[in-house]
Parts: sequence; structure tokens; C-alpha cells
Amino acid sequence: MLESKRILHRTRNLNLKEVAAVLFLLMPVAAGAQISLSSAVDLAEKNSPSVRGAAANVQRATAAWQETKDAYIPNFVVGLSPGYAYGFPLGYPSFFNANAQSLVLSWSQRDYIRAARQGINSANLNLKDVQQQVAFDVALAYVELDHDLKEIAALEEEKGYAESLVQIEHDRVQAGVDPHIAELQAELAAAQVDEKRTHLENDADVMRERLAQLTGLPSVGLTTVCSSIPAPPSANSIESGGQTAQDNPGVSAAYANAKSKWYAALGDAKQNYRPMAVFGGQYSLFEKTPGYTEYFPHFQYNNVELGVQLTFPFFDATRRAKARESTADAAHAQADADAALNILSEQTLTLRGSLRELVAQHRVAQVNGELAQEQLKTIETELTSGSGIPNAPSISPTQAQRAHIEERERYEDVIDADFSFIKAELNLLRATGQLDAWVRSSLK
Repeated sequence: MLESKRILHRTRNLNLKEVAAVLFLLMPVAAGAQISLSSAVDLAEKNSPSVRGAAANVQRATAAWQETKDAYIPNFVVGLSPGYAYGFPLGYPSFFNANAQSLVLSWSQRDYIRAARQGINSANLNLKDVQQQVAFDVALAYVELDHDLKEIAALEEEKGYAESLVQIEHDRVQAGVDPHIAELQAELAAAQVDEKRTHLENDADVMRERLAQLTGLPSVGLTTVCSSIPAPPSANSIESGGQTAQDNPGVSAAYANAKSKWYAALGDAKQNYRPMAVFGGQYSLFEKTPGYTEYFPHFQYNNVELGVQLTFPFFDATRRAKARESTADAAHAQADADAALNILSEQTLTLRGSLRELVAQHRVAQVNGELAQEQLKTIETELTSGSGIPNAPSISPTQAQRAHIEERERYEDVIDADFSFIKAELNLLRATGQLDAWVRSSLK
């Protein structure tokens, strides 16, 4: 009950739909302390400050685009100017005035609107990139926690076999059958199992805490749903994958930002040698303060002025310098985007090569695991029924326990190979912008 209150307190800033989703996800978490990978990613994206910041940038970019469009919509400003005049009037006797102004013609404004549109595109792509980074952090911690839990379970079985081996060797040493070194070797094997298990339990606790920080859920008792992790791709799918570094949303956002700056630079360049027209209108209600009727014999209360102001900037050194500055800024952004693409392309190529190597290593671990299982079956059969070969030495209980330990070790190698493979796959999916599709594939 206390944990549920803590989680609900953390969700107070979410909207009603998000709160409902969190409550739905809370039911299995509170009951079985389990959460699926896709649910963990959803919660992390809602809980992440970086995602909220990127979403705010999208809103800001949208407002900036609307601002460039609204330059053609007349504004409307009203004001009051009550006062007293003595002597010769120093200004217009305006008591109430209303002003309206808008842009009518500008060669640059269209480019500024295009720049703002590209700014929205860049902000949306950056939001997607931030979401994928959050999903990557969650997926990596989730997969590592799942790996730790699987291996801890295998080590629990291995520990039982190791303790049995220690007892058997102790009895054989006491009986004078085996030297004392055999007992020490068995104890060393059992101690190594405990050491490895302690390391994995500590790592699992760290992964639980990391997932708790990312998702906002309690870390105590947090476990994974193994079936929610999509299967790793085959070697053929890795080779035939058409995704490249250009599909990465971060790289796409960089190119969209560069394009926005190029449009802005083009608009700044058009500020020179091209006319601009601005509409203006004003209404004023004059007042009869002392002295105005004497100096203005045709005084009237209501006064209206409408017109269009045309400007021709034949020469403006400041604007020309601004245009050069904008062009240099756009070239810098383009260079940054090209550099990001080159780095990510190299990383993608390296990751594809690593995956090909890990496919081979994974197959070796699988074959070793199958071989250990077959050897264990043979030893168990000979232990219970004999080998069927006359005068063949019989299988001792020590050999049987060592075969069990060997089989568990090979199984743990397979788990390690799975984890290494899927970790490399996650990095490749992150680089090519396909991580979200991989996470959602578990829902199908």
C-alpha cells in the first residue's frame, strides 16, 4: 500500500490518460513485481525529464513558426492618453487611440516561414531521438536484469551440484580414496559459484535501481517478463537489413536544423535590394483641452489614418553583415550534420561486423551447451544402467556431479552469449533508429 502511494505521488504531473495507464501497469507490478519491456519503456518516456524538455522544444518551434506566419495578420493595440495642456500644443490632443499594423510584402518572410517549418521538423526528430535514447537505456537495463536473473537461477542449481561434489570428495578423502587436493578443488569450484552469484545479485540490484529511476516504479522485487523481450534477429536479417545511419532521428534532426538555418540565411540575404511593404492604420479620439481649439480651428473628435509604407533597402551594411553571419552559421550546422553522419555510419558498420562475430560465438556456445547436455545424459545412463561394455570402468558419483556442473556452466555461457548478442543488437538498432519498432514487436 505504501509503495502504491509513492508511485501515485510521482504521477501527479501526468494527464488523466497517462495516470490511467500507470494505474493499469501498477496492477501487475504490485501483485507480481513484474513489468514487461514495452510497459517499462512507456513509463520511462513519460517519466523522463529529457523527453519533457524535448517536447517543450517542439512547442516552442511550433510557436516560432506561427509567429512568422502571423506577421501578415494585423495586430491591434488600443491606448488612452488623458492629460492637460497649457499654451501652444506640444502634440496631438489624443484621448483614445487604436493602432493596427501588419506585413504586406516581404521577400524574406517566405524563407523565414520555411526555416520555422524545418525547425519544427528538427524539434520533432530530436524528440524522437530523445525518446529512443530513453528506450535504449531502459531496454539495456531490462535485458541485463533478465540476464542476471536467468544466470542466478542457473547458478542456484550449479551450487547444489557443487555442494554435493564437496561432500562426496570429503567422504572420499576421509576414506583414503582421493587426495586432499581433490576436496580443495571441489571447494574452490563451490566458492567460485558463490562469488559469481554474489556479483550477479549485486548487478541485478543495480539494474533494478536503474529501472526504478527511469520508470518511477519501486525497485524492491522488480523482475522482468522474459517473453516480452523480442528474439534476436538471425544472421541473414542482419546482412540484409536496409537501415542505415541516415535513418537515425538524431542525424535527421541535425540535417533538418541545417536546412532551417539555410532558409534563414536566404531570408537574411533577401533583406537587401528588395522592397518591403507594411500596412498601418490608426484611429484617434481627440479631446478639447484648453488651447487646442484656438490653434486648431477645424478641430474634430474622430480621426482615422490608413496607409501602406514601402521601403527600398538599397544599401544596409548591417543587414549585409547579418546575411554573411547567417550563411556561416548554416554552413557550420551542415558540417556538424555531415560529421555526425560519418561517425554514426562508421559505428553502424562496426556494429554490423560485431554482430556477425557474435552470431558465430553464439552458435559455438549453443553447440557446447548441447554437447554438455548429451554428455550428461550419457553419464547418467551409465551411472544407473552401466555402459554395456565388458570390463569398462564404472562412472563414479564424482564424475556425475562434475558433469552436472559442466552442463550448467555451458548453459550459463549460452546465457552470456545471448546477452552479448542482444546488447550489440540494441546498439545497432539505436544507431539506425529502429529501436522503437523492436520494442513494440513484442506486443504483436
